[in-house]
Amino acid sequence: MPNKNLKNFASDNAAPVHPALMEALVAENNGPAMGYGNDPTTMDMERRLQDLFGCDLKAFPVATGTAANVLSLAVLTPPYGTIYCHKSSHIEGDECGAPEFYTGGAKLTLLDGDDGKLDPVILDQALSLTDPTNVHHVPPTAISMTQVTEAGTVYSPDEVRAIGDIAQKYQLGLHMDGARFANAVASLGCAPADITWKGGVDILSFGATKNGAMAVEAVVFFNQEKAKEFEFRRKRGAHLFSKSRYLSAQLKRYVENGLWLEMAETANKMACRLAEGISKLPDDKARLHFPVKANMLFATLTETAIERLEQAGFLFYVMGPRHKAEVRLVTSWNTAVTEVDEMLEILGSNN
Repeated sequence: MPNKNLKNFASDNAAPVHPALMEALVAENNGPAMGYGNDPTTMDMERRLQDLFGCDLKAFPVATGTAANVLSLAVLTPPYGTIYCHKSSHIEGDECGAPEFYTGGAKLTLLDGDDGKLDPVILDQALSLTDPTNVHHVPPTAISMTQVTEAGTVYSPDEVRAIGDIAQKYQLGLHMDGARFANAVASLGCAPADITWKGGVDILSFGATKNGAMAVEAVVFFNQEKAKEFEFRRKRGAHLFSKSRYLSAQLKRYVENGLWLEMAETANKMACRLAEGISKLPDDKARLHFPVKANMLFATLTETAIERLEQAGFLFYVMGPRHKAEVRLVTSWNTAVTEVDEMLEILGSNN
């Protein structure tokens, strides 16, 4: 059984399912429906995403972010191609080689960029040095960007468009890993379209699991030609669920009445409250590494503070050797103000 006395700052994956989404699952569990996505709920979910993004699109539910990312990339690149991404991207550091496996051997080309973001200048320069016709070299075939980044920062609409323009310039597919897409939209206060298809994104991994869902993401195709191939790759990759309606029921409720943004806004506000408190502490007590734009922050604490937080029941990740005292703190849709303030009190303690 979960320990309700623990305070979760480890991951939004560790948060419980939002009651409204659990209720949607229960409501869906009433009578039969056709399988493999041929049910009314899945069809309605796709229509709701079309309304949300303001365009025609194809949407496919899958159960994990890894599946969403790597099956998308498999559509965009052949086995002999390469995908350009930031060196700290999730597909590089946290997918256990799944992009290479699902693409049949495609390469990841890693690039630098401040605050976890692809730098358009660096990206353009790297691509300008390639020769797609040279059979001795791996040709560039796709770009993948992470929104929210692995540093907790976000790409603005202009930054997405800058990457999209480069993708168009070199005729490459553009994928967005949107595991925390809701947090990015809530942070920017923009329309979902402004940081996706209007910026040149072909495929979006539209995350819900990190933001209150049980286990569901949607692969959203703005470039619908690519969707035809995806259906076969999803089946071949063992991610076509016979009872897809239970995934779709969550997504349908997720975007109804702004629930997805409501949850993301709460998580973002708690992270900003925590970041503001940390920024007021002396550097020898706590220091932030990156600008805090969504619901994830990185900081250097003290070993003593880490021990006291753990003793008080706080869950979080220590990144790297413990003596360096570098941590990742993630807030969720259900993070309480009292939890944030208790953490700040411990961090500011002189005892």
